[in-house]
Amino acid sequence: MENQTVRTRFAPSPTGFMHVGNLRTALYEYLIAKSQGGTFVLRIEDTDQERLVEGATDVIYHTLQQVGLKHDEGPDIGGPYGPYVQSKRKALYLPYAQQLVKEGKAYYCFCSKERLASLHDENGLGGYDRHCRDLPQEEVDRLLQSGTPWVIRQKMPLTGSTTFTDSVFGEITIENSELEDQILIKSDGYPTYNFANVIDDHLMHITHVVRGCEYLTSTPKYNLLYEAFGWQLPTYVHLPLIMGRNADGSTSKLSKRHGSTGFADLLREGYLPEAIINYIALLGWAPQGTEELFTLDELAQQFRIHGISKSPAVFDYDKLTWMNGEYLKKMPQETFIEKAMPYFREVFGDAQKNWKVLAEVLQPRVLKLTDLPDMLAFFKKVPPYTTEIFVNKKSKANLENAPVMLEAAIADLQALDDWSVDALHEDLLALAKKLEVKNGVLLWPVRVAAAGQTVTPGGAMEILSVLGKDESLRRLRAGLEMLRN
Repeated sequence: MENQTVRTRFAPSPTGFMHVGNLRTALYEYLIAKSQGGTFVLRIEDTDQERLVEGATDVIYHTLQQVGLKHDEGPDIGGPYGPYVQSKRKALYLPYAQQLVKEGKAYYCFCSKERLASLHDENGLGGYDRHCRDLPQEEVDRLLQSGTPWVIRQKMPLTGSTTFTDSVFGEITIENSELEDQILIKSDGYPTYNFANVIDDHLMHITHVVRGCEYLTSTPKYNLLYEAFGWQLPTYVHLPLIMGRNADGSTSKLSKRHGSTGFADLLREGYLPEAIINYIALLGWAPQGTEELFTLDELAQQFRIHGISKSPAVFDYDKLTWMNGEYLKKMPQETFIEKAMPYFREVFGDAQKNWKVLAEVLQPRVLKLTDLPDMLAFFKKVPPYTTEIFVNKKSKANLENAPVMLEAAIADLQALDDWSVDALHEDLLALAKKLEVKNGVLLWPVRVAAAGQTVTPGGAMEILSVLGKDESLRRLRAGLEMLRN
């Protein structure tokens, strides 16, 4: 398919949520097109009417918009080869199937559901026995005229093999004896997924078909249709499986037992869309060099089909979490505050705080936005603690000097009007110097009394500033009272 504009299509079925596997397929299709100056098409495949889920089409649009995969043609924006919803193209498919019947490459099948079910019961495989493949024409005409329900099946070759080349897996050969006479038009008049796929890809001039490697063995079915019509084959790009890590260290196909597998679920867990899309890009594709953090534009510049691996990729939630933290660090502070605000409100309600101070201490540390309420819970309520946490060998704080330090800090801070981090910093360091102790000896008990815990985002000054003067002094007095008793 040299000398053609590269055209890829994302063709999801609106049957539920957006799985990370579907999203990776969409991403790779987008990147293959954009890396070669091509066109990315969105097509909705809704021929399986029984499996449609209300609202699922909106999920597709919304997900693509959230991650920045902007399509060049599609149901919502149109294009030269519309309509881009298969149910609106229904009238297109039957004439193509009938053409194959006329040419002896397909046939009407009148087998009932009961007969097909009995075949399944008898051989346990469910394979069709080609009962109607060679019916006399008079019998076919009689059954059609009598209104007997029918489907149209493709005549598969009974001997030999079909070979094709995949861009990732190389040359693949399938024995034709393994191929069932597939249904092209169902009894409800709708085309099957496989048939509609081929017709639409040809009519929309799709040059690259990208899908999971589980479809490798189905590809001869598609190719035999292309050949039956005398159409040019597309370039196939089959993607490696996405696996999950089991508790025993083994791997199996990614499922909910490994963790969230849907894009919306990952968002709810606090992952950023840009981090998710960056991570998914690396599930089966290796960039040149060691860099792992890419914007979508950078991915489009770097992406090459030959970088896709045959080997299954393991979804590593720890790696995604690390990457998410890197994106949070790089975010402009105003954006971080905006995204963090719903979680800040969980802790502080409608109270106004110095959000910049919180951002300065949290942004370098937080890995997921959903971690913020737990990280900040001590601001809302002091957790239960004992005097043991006032002891810190590194800071040389102990149960003897801690009450002395807190008493001095309370007396000093009562007179301080400016409660900013800078003013608190200057004041407390001056107090440590005056008391002739190292900074840690003073600051450790102050921070522990203010927070009620030893591990906090930010130090004593930041905590005191966010708490405010009245609450800070109340907590320091409570800590002093505990030490005295």
